[in-house]
Amino acid sequence: MVVVGVTTFAVYLAATYLVYLLARAVWALRPSTGTLVLGLALATLLSAYVSYQVGTARLLRSTRAWKLPPEGAPVLHRRLAAYSDEMGIARPLLLVGDVGQPNAFAIGGGLGRGAVVVDRRLFGLLGLEELSAILAHELAHIDHRDSLVQTFGFSALQTLSSVLFLVVAPVLVLSTGFARALAWVRGRPSQWERTLPGLFRRGVEATVSGGLFALTLGLLALSRRRELAADDRAAAVTGDPIALARALRKIERATDPRWAIEAQLYVRGDEDNTLLRLLSTHPATDERVERLREHAEAQSGARRIPVE
Repeated sequence: MVVVGVTTFAVYLAATYLVYLLARAVWALRPSTGTLVLGLALATLLSAYVSYQVGTARLLRSTRAWKLPPEGAPVLHRRLAAYSDEMGIARPLLLVGDVGQPNAFAIGGGLGRGAVVVDRRLFGLLGLEELSAILAHELAHIDHRDSLVQTFGFSALQTLSSVLFLVVAPVLVLSTGFARALAWVRGRPSQWERTLPGLFRRGVEATVSGGLFALTLGLLALSRRRELAADDRAAAVTGDPIALARALRKIERATDPRWAIEAQLYVRGDEDNTLLRLLSTHPATDERVERLREHAEAQSGARRIPVE
């Protein structure tokens, strides 16, 4: 077992040395710090742009969205035009699709003409004022370029993850080899993670993973704040915060809670579980409704305005 342990350490040491040689060769060919930072930034931007374009196209295909002509919903189109003009943005396309649940989302903003995709179920679920408020909310996302910001944010996080992996890879390989070798020498090869070098390796992994997880939570928190900002903008543009509050409440009641978890992104923050709320992209509906109620009460001077 001592022989196996020594051999294991030798193999890992050789692997670490090869990683070191590769890193030294790359470091010797490195450009200046400014050029390196610029290259990483350009790579991040390019990756985010490609991801955004491909993701948008895939999303539209999955919803089988089709363009809603003006004659199909003339009032809705007029309000879409009025809200767009007030926000100072190009009038986006109005599409109808099968999102999977009664909901709506916006794409675009800064890269060509935007679009608002409305699930077909909303036309039977919401009244005209409520549907108009949802449109205003999605237009606010386009005006704030929220989808682009989120895409670029997560692309930057992926770039940072890759850089950190390259930095800590030699440490992880060497500590793993040392831990496995020590465990073999002690006669307990399956317990290598409990050795001191094994614990050190786990500590390095936990530190890096914890930092990246904290940054991810920060991006998700930013997403929730931008949702509240879009609610505020929609309330200001329509002048009817209660319409948006009622629309959100109706959508909440009509949404299968399992869908939010099974969707590509977890979008609702209504559950009691603290971690799920932290991982949600949207604030809890109760919080959004209460904020909109406060806006309405401030506008009208009323003490309490019913939403239900």
